[in-house]
Amino acid sequence: MLVIGLTGGIAAGKSTATAFFQDRGVPVIDADEVARDVVAAATPGLAAVVAAFGPQILQADGTLDRRRLREVVFADPAQRHRLEAILHPLINSRIRDRLQQVTGPYCILAVPLLIESANLRALVSRVLVIDVPEDVQLARLMQRDRMSAEQCRAMLAAQASRAQRLEGADDVVDNATDITALTRQLESVHARYLELAGHAGIHAP
Repeated sequence: MLVIGLTGGIAAGKSTATAFFQDRGVPVIDADEVARDVVAAATPGLAAVVAAFGPQILQADGTLDRRRLREVVFADPAQRHRLEAILHPLINSRIRDRLQQVTGPYCILAVPLLIESANLRALVSRVLVIDVPEDVQLARLMQRDRMSAEQCRAMLAAQASRAQRLEGADDVVDNATDITALTRQLESVHARYLELAGHAGIHAP
């Protein structure tokens, strides 16, 4: 199966793009969803994170306090790398399992840190980048997550740069304007992926 790696900086519009593909019957594996699954309550993944960062990253009900953990790891690169060393092997294994189960002409593997992950890049045939200028990205992130500019810049700095993502892209969709323009571009890449997969017309809108 043709596997398309969909990525982009935080607040670039990846969720909107994945929803577009899902609406057209394209299977989507979302690495963020997988990441949440591996640290769900009572999982070995959550136990490992608590052992590394302490019980203060838990909420009263025993679930992960994602906001607190995010504050810890994005304030200290060493802590972020420590978390990644715990979670990435679990996430990669779960994604490989899901890829073996999906069917269709092609599928989308949505990974925010695809450019940074050699293991996951090895699983995809092409890389589709949802692109926005960094100032637009920062403004959207501040509005969406109600975070300070300093916190948002720290999150952006923890990801690949815009230039690195574009360099690693096979296909680029510009999401700096509006949903109409985004949809028009996604329609084009969807048709191309169906053609590349040898199933032109199947699951077409």
